[in-house]
Amino acid sequence: MYAKSIIGAACAALAITTAIPAAAHDPGDVVTPHFERAIPNILGKTLTALIVDYPPGGASIPHRHADSSFIFAYVLSGEIESKVNDGPTQIYRAGESWHEPPASNHLVSRNVSKTKPARLLAVFVADSDEKELTTPLK
Repeated sequence: MYAKSIIGAACAALAITTAIPAAAHDPGDVVTPHFERAIPNILGKTLTALIVDYPPGGASIPHRHADSSFIFAYVLSGEIESKVNDGPTQIYRAGESWHEPPASNHLVSRNVSKTKPARLLAVFVADSDEKELTTPLK
């Protein structure tokens, strides 16, 4: 019985300490690789698909896309606010999409809702030897 109490207390303490750092920072995004293949009829190009999950109020840090990457973005769920280069800031809803030209600066990418998550599919066509598809802006 005493051992169960100690284990329970330890688990509770671990849960609390791991939750505190998450609450102390603004929520970000979670990027999950979904698909990557060389394009057989376009030598030197690869298609990469990523799922971007935004928690309520979550946002990506401003970033630059690779010089060779053409991007198609499709909102799977929720509403996402986006601003690319010097274009307008726009809100896209589930089922809507946009594209980004190579070497774009993605200045705003965030979940509009403070209460519901949002999900985005990002499809990149880039040089196969491109190491980083995105880099943070300084």
